[in-house]
Amino acid sequence: MDWEFVSNLLLASVRMATPLIFLSLAELYSQRAGLVHIGLEGLAAIGSLIGFLVSLITGSPLLGVVAGAAVGVLVNMIYAYATINLCAEQIVYGMAINIFAPALASFIYRVYFGAGSELVQVSLMSTLASMLGITSDNFFVKLLLDQTLMVYLAYGLVFFTAIYFNKTKSGLNFKAVGEYPKAAATLGINVVGVKYAASVICGALAGIGGAYLTTCYATTYTDGNVAGRGFIALAAVIFGRWSAGGVLLACLFFGFCDALQIRLQVSSFGVPYQFFQMIPYIATVVVLAVIGMKKAGPKGVGKPYLREER
Repeated sequence: MDWEFVSNLLLASVRMATPLIFLSLAELYSQRAGLVHIGLEGLAAIGSLIGFLVSLITGSPLLGVVAGAAVGVLVNMIYAYATINLCAEQIVYGMAINIFAPALASFIYRVYFGAGSELVQVSLMSTLASMLGITSDNFFVKLLLDQTLMVYLAYGLVFFTAIYFNKTKSGLNFKAVGEYPKAAATLGINVVGVKYAASVICGALAGIGGAYLTTCYATTYTDGNVAGRGFIALAAVIFGRWSAGGVLLACLFFGFCDALQIRLQVSSFGVPYQFFQMIPYIATVVVLAVIGMKKAGPKGVGKPYLREER
């Protein structure tokens, strides 16, 4: 193991953590408003497909990301209406999104390209270094400049979220809805409005996380390309203790595990590659087993809000 291996591993960890950051922030905003959302996998899947199609049609990966965010919001409104207005079980509808959205994405892909079609590829989003015409083998130059705009957006959103939830009145009101919505309502906070705003943010960020996979990471769409990242994001929120900084560290850890398993697969260890593919998921189970419930999340998470109840 030399410096080239280590540096490439660290650079890959940053890129691999990016979709997890988008998905984890989506879950963080949702849970801070009292909505536990296990449907991130489905939202990312449909965002991945629509991002790919729009990027293919328009030739613009950036428009693909925007389209992925839009379709994520649209699909998530099903979950929002059912859980906020109808007070339906959040876990059930989250699982319904996980079943419905990937199936819809697969159906749209087969209708558009036809069954048994050849693999279609798109151009990936350019990195900042390539746009500026900078070429360098220096590790820090690559780390800071050889990234797509979506990487900078993801890490920027982490800092914005930390400031928003801890330093602004709006952010504190947002968290109050997730902690005790009835008390928040007595203070004049629009609880339903905050929950819908959280659903919009959650859908958009989850859609972006999915679109990242087909516009910035891989050149094509395949069924199952989200590969459990939605569930890993749920673990990252718990691991990160429902804080933006903690979520960032958790995503970097899981991103490192993902990058490590890819590099171990191509190494000549004589071990079946399926064993290495298990690393991110084993890490997720271990983390949850060790620190899972030592601190609970928002007190109102997962509970329906009924304005008529006292």
